[in-house]
Amino acid sequence: MLKLVYWIGHQTKLKILLKALLKISLKKFTIICFALLCSTLCFAQYQGPQSDFWSRVRYGGGLGLGFGNNSFTIAVSPAAIYEVNPQFATGLSLNFNYSEFDDSKFRAIGGSVITLFSPIPAAQLSAEFEQTYVNREDIILGQRFEDKFWVPALYLGLGVGSRNVMVGVRYDVLFNTDKSIYANAWSPFVRVFF
Repeated sequence: MLKLVYWIGHQTKLKILLKALLKISLKKFTIICFALLCSTLCFAQYQGPQSDFWSRVRYGGGLGLGFGNNSFTIAVSPAAIYEVNPQFATGLSLNFNYSEFDDSKFRAIGGSVITLFSPIPAAQLSAEFEQTYVNREDIILGQRFEDKFWVPALYLGLGVGSRNVMVGVRYDVLFNTDKSIYANAWSPFVRVFF
C-alpha cells in the first residue's frame, strides 16, 4: 500500500512538472534552449587537449520559401548535431515559421532535440521532439481573432541519401488536428549537414 501511495504521489508531481513546462513563456523557453546549447558547448571544451569534439559537430538545417495567391510563407530552421560515432548522432534545432494568407497571419517559433541513427550509410532513422509556440491571427467579418498556444510534436522518420543530405518522411505521433502547424501527421523532410 505504501508503494502505491508513493507511486501516485510521484505521478502527480510529474504531471505538475509537465504542466509547468508547457506554461513556460516564449522568452523563458528561448533562454532555456540557449543555456542548454551553451552549457553543452562549454562542457565539450573541457574534454582535454585530445578532444575531437568540434570535429564531430556538424551544422545545417533547412530553409523554406513559398508564394501563392495572396499568400507568403518562410521557414528557417538552423541545427547542430554531434556525431557520437558513424551510426549515431544527436543535436538541437531551432525553427521559425511565418505565413500570411489573405487577412490571416501565422507565426511559430520553437526548438527541438533530434536523434539520428544510420544502420547503413545510405539510410537514416530519426526521432525528434519539437516544442513550438504558435501565434495565429485571423480577421473574420471585420473582427480580429488571436490564438496563442504551445504545440508538442514527436516525429519518427526514415530517410535515404548521403552523409550530408538526407531526404525522407517523418510521422508526428502526437499529431493534433486542431493545434498542429501542419496539415497532417506525415511530412517530408530534407536534412542538410556540413
